[in-house]
Amino acid sequence: MSEQKDNVSKSSCSSISTSTQGSEEDVTVGAIVTEPKNNGRSLGKRLSHLDSLPHTPRVNGKIPDLTFASIDHVTLMERLGTYGLAEYQIEGDGNCQFRALADQIFRNANHHKHVRKAVVKQLKEYRKHYEGYVPLDYKVYLKKMKRSGEWGDHVTLQAAADRFAAKICLLTSFRDTCLIEIVPRDVAPTRELWLSFWCEVHYNSLYATEDLPTLKAKKKHWLF
Repeated sequence: MSEQKDNVSKSSCSSISTSTQGSEEDVTVGAIVTEPKNNGRSLGKRLSHLDSLPHTPRVNGKIPDLTFASIDHVTLMERLGTYGLAEYQIEGDGNCQFRALADQIFRNANHHKHVRKAVVKQLKEYRKHYEGYVPLDYKVYLKKMKRSGEWGDHVTLQAAADRFAAKICLLTSFRDTCLIEIVPRDVAPTRELWLSFWCEVHYNSLYATEDLPTLKAKKKHWLF
């Protein structure tokens, strides 16, 4: 969600194969739903002693000013170091929540469009579960969330947890708690997805320091 200029890093990821063009997104999302992964279990064990804050879905709040945002970022970095965690840097183009989730699910942040589509579908099909948390017209909210670059919020995090049967764990810069867990409704989670949350500013994908993927340099294209 790091849409504040000068505060974000760029990322690129490896690609995965998909099916035919017309059904590419549904096939990709379907594959991960039926193929549980436990990539977050080791992080869960590492932070099992921490108390988590109960999650309440909500739309985005006020973005902190630069002073508070800088203090929050220092807090987050200190917490990552304390627990031996590292961030896979996600591009700050308005899609960072969906990119971070895509990296955790697909190991490819570029599949954020698949994640956004699945989340919006969840929000639309199960409206009664979410509309009470949205203070604006729900159809307007859905229309906004369909757009690439629209910031994800804590409602979309809940919808993602529900859609992918995942427990989403946020290591945050909040001062009163450092861990928030978003659990799916009515089903036991089949995977854990770990994100860092520089509160109200940006999401990154989390790994144990020793497991952090190597960022691949983007190729330069020269014009002659």
